[in-house]
Amino acid sequence: MEQQGAELQTETFSCPICVDLLKEPVTTSCGHSYCRTCISKHWDAEEEKQTYSCPQCRKRLKKRPELGKNMLAELVEELKKNRLHNDPDDQRLAAAEDVTCDVCTERKLKASKSCLNCVASYCEKHLQPHHESAALKRHKLVDPSKKIQEKICCRHDEVMKMFCRTDQQCICIICFMEEHKDHNTVSAATEKTEKQRELQESLADIHKNIQDREKDVELLKEKEKTINLSADQTVEHSEQMFTELIRLLHQRSSELEKEVRSKQQTEVSAVRALQEKLKQEISELKKRDAELQQLSHTEDHIQFVLSYSSLSALSVSTHSSIIHRGPGSCFEEVTEVVLELREHLHKVLMEDWNKVCQTVERVDDILSLMTRAGFLKYSQEITLDPNTAHRKLRLSEGNRKVTKMFVDQPHPDHPDRFTFWHHVLSRESLTGRCYWEVEWRGRGVCVSVTYKSISRAGEGKECLFGFNDKSWVLLCSPNSYTFYHNSIKSPVSGPQSSRIGVYVDHTAGILSFYSVSETMTLLHRVITTFTEPLHTGVYVIGCYGGSAELCKLK
Repeated sequence: MEQQGAELQTETFSCPICVDLLKEPVTTSCGHSYCRTCISKHWDAEEEKQTYSCPQCRKRLKKRPELGKNMLAELVEELKKNRLHNDPDDQRLAAAEDVTCDVCTERKLKASKSCLNCVASYCEKHLQPHHESAALKRHKLVDPSKKIQEKICCRHDEVMKMFCRTDQQCICIICFMEEHKDHNTVSAATEKTEKQRELQESLADIHKNIQDREKDVELLKEKEKTINLSADQTVEHSEQMFTELIRLLHQRSSELEKEVRSKQQTEVSAVRALQEKLKQEISELKKRDAELQQLSHTEDHIQFVLSYSSLSALSVSTHSSIIHRGPGSCFEEVTEVVLELREHLHKVLMEDWNKVCQTVERVDDILSLMTRAGFLKYSQEITLDPNTAHRKLRLSEGNRKVTKMFVDQPHPDHPDRFTFWHHVLSRESLTGRCYWEVEWRGRGVCVSVTYKSISRAGEGKECLFGFNDKSWVLLCSPNSYTFYHNSIKSPVSGPQSSRIGVYVDHTAGILSFYSVSETMTLLHRVITTFTEPLHTGVYVIGCYGGSAELCKLK
């Protein structure tokens, strides 16, 4: 009776949709109870029809009703507590997202472990034999997995415990004995160990890439600060200098105005004084003219002679030279001189302004160096120096290609020649910003940037690229990259490529190596201080026939 009552309770308080105990029970207008989530999903599916129905009685509703908490909520919670108390297994019932026990038949419980040997999953109860049986204790137990069946061979229904490296797939023992018998096969454990090692190497590469990128981000932040500070200081200083120039021009303009006005006042005063003197002379002349006119009409000869003799002599100035000199001519000359000054300043400003603009354009735009086109602006034609090449190296293609030969080449004796290591240096030195690319073939090549003062004679480290403080080298092989400087080895990760790009900024102390294909990928960057002229160097390693060529980029 108790069992029947429990079943009746379960049926009464179960959701008709998920057939489980009600969760957040709600009631429709027709009186049926559902889980809030279940009925909401049901009505979401009917949203396009704009009609809503009860899943049990099929009653149609014109609009989607608001759902309120059902009075059964407290009873359902009480029922859940009683069930958990009476049957602890209920709390271990498997949900849709859980891995279920493969042995449970009626109520599926959550699996606590999966067995790789049995290829099955077990709840705590059915796992007990694996803890108690000596034979089963040797089985490999792992966390529950829904993919346990993927470990069974679909052809032979056997557990796959081996790995075929030839076909890159997991196989069972029958596969190993039949179609894979001549293949390179190992145990799954051995393959896992190898893959685990590769995984760790990949993780190490990823972590190094992250660190390199983080360093690059910090470098870019510092670069941003430097750019902003330099630009702000340049604008401030330029404003000060242009303000000073403008102030000086205003001062000279004011001085010129003062000089001209002073000269104007002097000249005008002289002209006005001359005008007064001339007016006075005109008045005296007119007076004498009247006297002479009157005297000319005297009929008495004696009176005429006496009157004429008594007239005083007139003093008349010779002013024509003063008038004709013209005071305005000197100012016209000043205008011409100022015009010449303006033309001279305009010419100087335009010529020097072009220099200023060109200097601004030469400022390194860090964003332009994110693409190969940005680097090509600094590409330089570089050739190899035959006087430095080891005797086993043959130069061709206009001294841009070096090939490692089996026999000595007819190179004459020269103090710059490498005598032991298969090295060669460029003829040109690297100044300012330079970019070049090296295409290589064979087992490997070392692309170096080296001081010209590196030692050449002998087999010591002082002559070997990357093993002294005078050289930096990227060792490129078909499967890996390695960077060396002063005998310190640094593994480098990045996409494999037969073309390597090198960027040097001698002044800034930057050296970067790039993998070049369809895109450019930074392999390694060095920030240092270069104290001597630099040359690029090449070291062809491995068997004879390997080569490296300085690419034409223009």
